[in-house]
Amino acid sequence: MSNGSRGLSGDARARALNAARAAQKKSNRSGGPIVDHKPNPRFDELPGYKERAQMRQVSKLHDLGDPTFRQHEAHPRAMSRIDGRDVINFGSYDYIGLNADPRPGEAAKAAIDTYGVSASASRLTAGERPIHRELEERLAAHYQVEDALTFVSGHATNVSAVATLVGKDDIVIYDSYIHNSASVGATLSGATRRSFPHNDIDALETILAEGAGRYRYTLVIVEGHYSMDGDIPDLPRILELKQRYGFWLMVDEAHGLGCIGKTGCGMREYYDFPGSEVDIWMGTLSKTLGSTGGYLAGSAAMIDAMKYEAPGSVYSVALAPALAAAANESLQIMHAEPERVTRLHERGAFFLDVARSLGLDTGASVGSSITPIMVGASPIAAAASKELLEEGVNALPIVFPGVPMNQARLRFFVTSEHTEDQIRHALTTTADILARLREGPLQDLAKALSNTV
Repeated sequence: MSNGSRGLSGDARARALNAARAAQKKSNRSGGPIVDHKPNPRFDELPGYKERAQMRQVSKLHDLGDPTFRQHEAHPRAMSRIDGRDVINFGSYDYIGLNADPRPGEAAKAAIDTYGVSASASRLTAGERPIHRELEERLAAHYQVEDALTFVSGHATNVSAVATLVGKDDIVIYDSYIHNSASVGATLSGATRRSFPHNDIDALETILAEGAGRYRYTLVIVEGHYSMDGDIPDLPRILELKQRYGFWLMVDEAHGLGCIGKTGCGMREYYDFPGSEVDIWMGTLSKTLGSTGGYLAGSAAMIDAMKYEAPGSVYSVALAPALAAAANESLQIMHAEPERVTRLHERGAFFLDVARSLGLDTGASVGSSITPIMVGASPIAAAASKELLEEGVNALPIVFPGVPMNQARLRFFVTSEHTEDQIRHALTTTADILARLREGPLQDLAKALSNTV
C-alpha cells in the first residue's frame, strides 16, 4: 500500500482520506454495513429451479415419468440394462459400435500403463504425450488439412475456439439450431451475433449482404449433421457464399464424423470437396469414436493460434492419454472397417422407411444416425417415452423449452449394431403408443400448456 500511497498527489490523498472517514461515520450511524441492494435469492427461488419444480409436479400428477438421468447398468450399446431390465437402446451416440469394441479399451489401458491416468496440466506448461500428437495427426489427415488440436470436451472446444477467433469488432453468424457451446462461445467473444433460420441459406446471404464491410472479421458456423433433426446443411451453397464474402467457415461435425459420407468422413466426403475449403473443422471424440473430448482441425496457423491463445488449451488440463489412445484406435478402426458405416447407413435408411410406412413423422432427417419421431405436444412425448421404456425400448423425449412449443419429439439414435427386428419392434410400439395417447386426456393438458406459453 505504501507504493500506492506514494503514487498519489497530496490533494488526491486528502480526498481519499475524507471519503473513507465519511463512509465510516455513515456506517457507524446506521449501526452496520451500508446495504444499497436487495440480498440475493436462495437457489430454490431462482426462476429455473421454480420452473423445473412446477414441471415435476405436473409430471407426477399426470404420471409422465422423468426421462432424465436414466441409469445404464452396462455398456449402452444397441441393448442396454436400465432398472434391472434389458432394453433396446436408442439413446446412445455409439453410432458404429466402437464404445463396446474391446480394441479402444485395450488401447486406453495400455496408455494408462505407459503414461498414467491424467495429463496433470496443460500441454503448454507441462508438456504433451506422443499419443496426443499421433491422434491429432490422424485427425488432420482425416479432414485433409494441415493440423489438429484436441481439448478435454466438445463443449469446451467450441466455447474456446469461437471466443478466441472473434471479438468486439467482429460478427458471428450461425444457424439457429447450432449447439449451445457455439452460441456460448459467440456470447463470450463480445462479437455481434446474428442467427438465421435453420438451413435457410437465403437468410444467411441477406445477413452477409447487410453486414458487408461493417466488421473486422466474419465467422459463419453450421453443423455437419444436426442433432435434433438429423438433417444436413447445403454446404456447397455456403461455400459459394464464402467465395463471395470472404468469411471464415466453421463446421461442427460432432454428429457427422462416422455418420455422414460413404465412409463416415463427413461433409467433405458427402459433397466431394477438399477439406481445406472449410477454415475450422470441429468435432467430438465422445460419439462415433467412443471416447471423450473435442478437437479442431484446419490450417497450421489456425491451430497454432488455438494452442497459444485458446483458454481451453492454455489454461486447461490436456486430454487424458487414455482417452486420446482410445479415440486414436477408434479412428483407425473406422477407416479400416468401412462396413461399419455402410451398415449404419443401411439401418438408418431402414428406420426411416419403416417409420414413414407407419405414418410417423420423421421431420427432415436424412436417415443416418439421428431420426426424430415428431410428436408435437410435450406431455405426449414425455408419456410416450415412459411407456416405451416399460415396453423395453429406450428413446428419449425432447420437449419444450429444448425445442419450440408444439415441436416435441422422440429422438432415436440409430447405430450400426441395431437389427432390423429391433428397429421394426421399436417403431411399431411407438406408433401404437402415440395413437392411444393422442386420443387420451393428455391432449387437453397439452392444449392448456400451449396456451400458457
